[in-house]
Amino acid sequence: MTPSPTPAAPTPQAITVHEASRVLEVAFSDGAVFRIPFELMRVASPSAEVQGHGPGQETLQTGKRDVTLLALEPVGHYAVQPHFSDGHRSGIFTWAYLYQLGRDQEQLWQNYLQRLAAAGLERDAPMPTRNTAGSGNSGCASQ
Repeated sequence: MTPSPTPAAPTPQAITVHEASRVLEVAFSDGAVFRIPFELMRVASPSAEVQGHGPGQETLQTGKRDVTLLALEPVGHYAVQPHFSDGHRSGIFTWAYLYQLGRDQEQLWQNYLQRLAAAGLERDAPMPTRNTAGSGNSGCASQ
């Protein structure tokens, strides 16, 4: 028996950057339209700087409420790479990841707020500076 083909994941049909409201609006091929706040994109960036290189290595992001998008660069036919106003530009947001952010944003936001509370941090707290000299840093760029 031949396995049935996997249905194609939804792809963006339109992407609009709304600077004033600081949201990325993405209309997908399945009819879904999501308005993803820049702040959520920044704190949930798929970059190693934010996600780490494995479970438990995530870096909780703070002070990102007013982050804006300076640019949104295409990456092949499968993703975009945002350039944020705080200098972060290493996350590559695949279509599947953008879809997930849009679809699950309420839950992702609640998880973020719970992580902040558990760490005793506030959303607008400045990010602590990292001293990477002699810390065994794996060489990830921190922007």
